[in-house]
Amino acid sequence: MCGCCDGCGERVCCCIPYGVRDDIKNCLILLAVVAGLVVVAGVVIVIVIFGGPLRHVRITVEDASLTRFALVNEPPTTALAYNLTVALTVRNPNWAIGIKHNKPLEAAYSFDGQPFERVQVADKGEKLGARKTVVYRLASGSEGRAAALGNAGEAEFRKENATGVFELEVAVTGKFKYTLRKTKCKIEATCPLKLQLAPPGTTAVVAFQKVDCKLAKSDDKYC
Repeated sequence: MCGCCDGCGERVCCCIPYGVRDDIKNCLILLAVVAGLVVVAGVVIVIVIFGGPLRHVRITVEDASLTRFALVNEPPTTALAYNLTVALTVRNPNWAIGIKHNKPLEAAYSFDGQPFERVQVADKGEKLGARKTVVYRLASGSEGRAAALGNAGEAEFRKENATGVFELEVAVTGKFKYTLRKTKCKIEATCPLKLQLAPPGTTAVVAFQKVDCKLAKSDDKYC
């Protein structure tokens, strides 16, 4: 590649060697490929964040203990006396999208299908970043909380009390919004627990196996 130009009263001609021309051509091709990859990566990121599939929030009970669970007869209703602790874990598995609670996250405890306690887990407006996990340590108790067990519930209580192992359920409910999205999604999860009481007068440690809570399937495709 040659060219000529006038300068300082003289005509100057120069040539670019073929090897240099090939290097320039290869560099331009490489720059074009890199630019194309950057554009494709940007499009993929935008699709994932704004229109791609979302990974659902994961809820587990990492630990729980029941140090007291007794039936209290207070006519005309039945009541439960209990001391219950639960370590509830909420994880956001999405790598680029956080969540924000649009209403308080709550956990309701029930025995034999009858609720006897409800606790607030997270406040409205609380945030959970992408790929973040938070552990909520909940403790509640009562000397006699009313529970509509009825005859059937009382019979089930006596049956489980004889074994020292009680079957409870934790229902987690709430509503949140993914960052950068307008859709508000419901959280509805159930966590079945089997909790064993330590024998009276002992300090035995009762082992607990982690429970993965089951989330209800949402009708909204963006949740």
